[in-house]
Amino acid sequence: MQNAVTAMIVALTLAFAAPVAAQDYDVGLEAYQRGDYAAALHEIRPLAEQGDARAQNSLGVMYRLGQGVAQDFVEAVRWYREAADQGYAKAQLNLGVMYDEGLGVAQDYSEAVKWIRLAVDQGVAWAQFTLGNMYSRGRGVEQDPSKAAKWWRKAADQGNAAAQYNLGVSFTQGDGVAKNSAEALKWYRMAAEQGDANAQYNLGIMCANGQGVKQDYAEAVRWYRKAAEQGHVHAQHNLGAKFANGEGV
Repeated sequence: MQNAVTAMIVALTLAFAAPVAAQDYDVGLEAYQRGDYAAALHEIRPLAEQGDARAQNSLGVMYRLGQGVAQDFVEAVRWYREAADQGYAKAQLNLGVMYDEGLGVAQDYSEAVKWIRLAVDQGVAWAQFTLGNMYSRGRGVEQDPSKAAKWWRKAADQGNAAAQYNLGVSFTQGDGVAKNSAEALKWYRMAAEQGDANAQYNLGIMCANGQGVKQDYAEAVRWYRKAAEQGHVHAQHNLGAKFANGEGV
């Protein structure tokens, strides 16, 4: 889950800005999306060196992931910082994540929170989700489940599936919020419909057990199957058990 989340956080931004630079950035982005990293680098690096914050952030992504260049966390941090210092929210978030994980810089949770908050102030859902995680774990801030839930809800309301899943867990466990199966079910369903395998699995459990919803083995099987097809091992186990017992199938 963490790897998937990190990969999504560092994803290239699709936003375009000044018309003169947009065409070159557009070409670079299209090359990146089709996996032609050399062509993407050819377009993106000159823009980054000219001070284009989007391109600087994208170049940081390429260095972080080793796409078209040798993987180099220090270089990734350098380019994220160039863009972050210009107020580019996604680079601020990415730089915060590097401090959180200690990649290319000394691990520093306080510095991580500083940069993440700057992105939060610009309304970035992934930054809200990440700040919630910091409160949940007590990294750079006091551990506070209620504040974690607060920031997850802000991100969830923007459609962030990972935050919707975490919020569902909070309502399931009564962690930072009052325990509420119906609320948990609502948030799991939102995340599950976006393809989140953990949410699909948890939704299957709730349908199987009749938590927050009428017990429905067929519906449980449907969600277990979706998660199982994504490689979720617990969902695969539960799906096998349903076939063995003839429940919902």
